[in-house]
Amino acid sequence: MQIGSQEWSDLIIEGAAVFGIDLNAGQTRQFAVHAAELVRWNQKVNLTAITDPFEVAVKHFLDSLSAVRSIPEDATLLDIGSGGGFPGLPLKVLRPCLTITLIDASRKKVSFLKHVIRTLKLDKIEALHIRAEDFANDPLHRHQFDVIISRAVSSLDLFRRRAWPLVIDTGAIIALKGDIATDELNALQGRGFDDGYAPETAGGRFSVTVEKFSLPFLNSNRTIVVIRKIK
Repeated sequence: MQIGSQEWSDLIIEGAAVFGIDLNAGQTRQFAVHAAELVRWNQKVNLTAITDPFEVAVKHFLDSLSAVRSIPEDATLLDIGSGGGFPGLPLKVLRPCLTITLIDASRKKVSFLKHVIRTLKLDKIEALHIRAEDFANDPLHRHQFDVIISRAVSSLDLFRRRAWPLVIDTGAIIALKGDIATDELNALQGRGFDDGYAPETAGGRFSVTVEKFSLPFLNSNRTIVVIRKIK
């Protein structure tokens, strides 16, 4: 199988249908351009350990698309730790009406993101070289995003605290993870109003929704954790 082949495109279309997503040929062509550039740049820049065409299709693109059901049609979205562009770029291709900001602490990765954005001629999307904590501490970005999403999540509670000052009062914070430990979820759900952190980084009420699923074509367990602010 080769990236961009009919077989590769059909794989993504079939897998997306499992999530109730209808893809067209134009969208899979954009995915193929992104994937080809990812593999090409990866020879010099460490973007991903996944380079096999099948795994790129499933573990990067289909995994990214799985989150779309939790995202409003015309949302303003922040992708923290976007790396090779996941999940932000596939979500933008799927929903062009989204306004997206991609951030990453690696300048080389941000150069790649900007290259793909130019190559695909995408609008209402930008890539910024900045650390998540510095971005969160900038007053200009406070309460600017409907949705904050990341696949680069080590700690749910740390991600929630960093994203909290950036998301609007009725917004959502979405973490895409593999199998998740019960202790990690319990630690997150034990937080709440006035939870001991500074108000600008953590204080407030929220609900937690957990969705577990398997990636199409693989016996790979994945988890979507959605943290919603409650006014």
